[in-house]
Order: sequence, then structure tokens, then C-alpha cells
Amino acid sequence: MIGGILIATFIILMFIGVPIAFVIGIVSFIGIFNIPYIPEVTVPVSMLNGLNSFVLLAVPLFILTANIMNSGEISQKLIDFALSIVGHIRGGLAHANILVSMMFAGVSGASQADTAGVGKVLIPNMKKQGYDTKTAVALTAASSTIGVIIPPSIPMIIFAGLTNVSVGALFLAGLIPGVAIGLGMMIFVFILSIKRGYPKNQRASLKKFLKLFLESIPALLTPVILIGGIITGIFTATEAAAFASIYTLLICMFIYKTLKIRDLYGILVDTLTLSSLSLFALAAASALGELMSYYQLSLIAGEFFTNNISSKWIFIIIVILFFLFIGTFMDAIPAMILFIPVILPIALQFGIDPVLLGMVTIISLAIGLVTPPYGLCLLLAAKIGNLSIEKSFTAVVPYILIVLIVLTLVVLFPDVMLFAK
Repeated sequence: MIGGILIATFIILMFIGVPIAFVIGIVSFIGIFNIPYIPEVTVPVSMLNGLNSFVLLAVPLFILTANIMNSGEISQKLIDFALSIVGHIRGGLAHANILVSMMFAGVSGASQADTAGVGKVLIPNMKKQGYDTKTAVALTAASSTIGVIIPPSIPMIIFAGLTNVSVGALFLAGLIPGVAIGLGMMIFVFILSIKRGYPKNQRASLKKFLKLFLESIPALLTPVILIGGIITGIFTATEAAAFASIYTLLICMFIYKTLKIRDLYGILVDTLTLSSLSLFALAAASALGELMSYYQLSLIAGEFFTNNISSKWIFIIIVILFFLFIGTFMDAIPAMILFIPVILPIALQFGIDPVLLGMVTIISLAIGLVTPPYGLCLLLAAKIGNLSIEKSFTAVVPYILIVLIVLTLVVLFPDVMLFAK
């Protein structure tokens, strides 16, 4: 009976619009409160223990890095450089939108920051150049999902913390799928641009290209240093995040000179706000995990799949469909905290590499960033473009299909993704 009450409470609270972090916390407290021999203090203790991880410090630090990039106009530098590379192709501004998202992904690890920073510049500019609003909004939102697939990636760090998988292995595994998604979107945009007659810019001169390249080098070096440092063991993911925040702060203040000391207060407030939302959800999910362990949900799920599913491929399909569904109303971080501890043991029983499981999970949940009702990247882009969610979603569907194609290839040819393991 108590299980049914908890599920009903969860659904009702979600339906009336209570933030997911509070929903998880309330359900956890109600569940543990109804177990007589478990003290209520278990909830706050579990929440604190859930945050007692060195690797989780990387989350607010990468959010800080993304905020510094946006406030310090690094996004604009990357946009200008991307335009000098692909601006002369039919639909050049749209191609630049995708390319700059791939560059941004290599620094910040946060898709929402990409949507906000790049969208504020490119969506209005795309509309001025004759792109319809639906294309501008959908492309900006969809390309932002690459931010959690190309390393560094906050969800990858969370997954690594949950499973003890190497962060470096996950980062390397994300490179090929992330680039493949970007290239797939570029191919689609090129075909769409020819069909609709979208404009192309004048080819940038060699002198202008070199000038923009030199200006972008400090920003472009960031992912090289971060990923290289983590893979070679020079520093951990958390140390890399700390380095990234300090490095981007220094180049914005002393090289680009686009950031002042007075700007830091607003940047820190935004960072604390966004970080608190993510980390509180993570803490609440840890408490719910304690409740789920009491009810032995992992064992029940394991027995169900062992008795009813005989193929690892069917299991992977179920995992993908499950996270595609969960991603429509829940952020990646609480979703992984809640369900990865249940799914991981079963995946290992089927002989599925945990790195492959991580990429399948992260890519599936990335799609949730552009699918209502959660769809945070789509909501942000639609707000910037002043377009309804319904129209935005219909325009983003082709890009979702591209991500799904790449996800299918990842499952069918995992050795290509795991080349460096």
C-alpha cells in the first residue's frame, strides 16, 4: 500500500507543478517516515552523504565556467570564428550555430548555458537574415544538446560518480557521437538551406580568418587542456573544472578585457542559483535511493529482467525507451541518481560495458532537453525567439531523429566509440 501511495504522491506533485527536486525530497520523507524502525533523520543524513563526493564539486565549477563565458562574450568570439569557417556555405549562419555549440560544449559541459549564450546572439541574427523563426529556435535548441555529449560534460561526471567509471573513459567515448550528431545536423541544415534558399555569407579572407583564429585560441585551448589533462592523469575532473573557471576568468579579464570585477557578483549569484537546483535534486535523489534500497528495488528489477529478458539488445532498447520517457519531465542529474543504481547491476549481468551504458543514458536524456514538458533548452530557445512551444517542438523533430540515428549507431558499433578504452 505504501508503495502505491508514494507513486501517487509523486505523480500528483509532478502534475501540479512542484519542482522535481522537492517532489523527490517529499516522497523520500513520506516513505521513510512510514518505516517505524528507520529514524526520520535518515533523510537529511542521506542527502548530505549524497553530496559528500569530491567529483560533484565539478558541477558548480563547470556552471561557473559557462556563466563566465557568456558574461565575458567568449560566445561571441566563438560565433565569429565559426562564421569564418562555414559562413560561406549555403545556410552559413545555421552551420555556425551548430559549430559554435560543438566548440562551446568543449568548454562548459552545460547545454542550457549554450542555449542561453548562443541563442541570444544567433536567433535574432538568423531571423534578420531570412531564416524562419521555427528553424532558428529548433536548431539552436537541438544543437545545444551536444553540450552534454562532447566532453567535458556534467552528466558524465555525475554518471562516473555513481558508477566508479573513469571520467576520462566517458569523455573519450563522447567525442565521436558528439561530433557525429553535429555533422548530421549540418548535413540536414545544408539540404534544408538549399530547399528554402537560406542565405550564405561572403567567404572570409585569409587575413580575417587568421585574425579570428588567433583571437579564439585562448578559448579553443580550454577543451584541449581539460580533456588532455584528465586523460593523462594530470588532474581530476574536479580540478579540471576549477582550472577551467579560473582560466576563462583570466582570459576574459586580461586578454579579451570583456569582464570587469563588478560583473563577478552577478555571475556568482547565477552560478549559485543554478548549482543549488542541480545539487539539491541530487541530494534529494540520494534520500530516495535510500528508500528504494529498503524496498530492494534493485533486486526486484534484477529478478524481473533475468526471468523475462534474455537478450542484452532488448534490455538496451528498454533502457533507451525508459530514459527517453523520463527525460521528457525530469533533468538528467536526478534521473541518473534515481535509476542508474537500479539499472547498472542488471546491465553488468548482461555483459554491457558501463561506459556504453553511460553514453546510451546520457544521449537519451539529452533528447529530453528538447522534448516538452521539461525540454529546458527548447523552452529557453522558444522564449528567446518568441515562439510557442508547440511550433518549436514540431520544428525540432528532425534534429531529434538525427540524435536517435547516432544513438542507434552507438549501440550497434560500440567498439568505435570505445576505441580508446
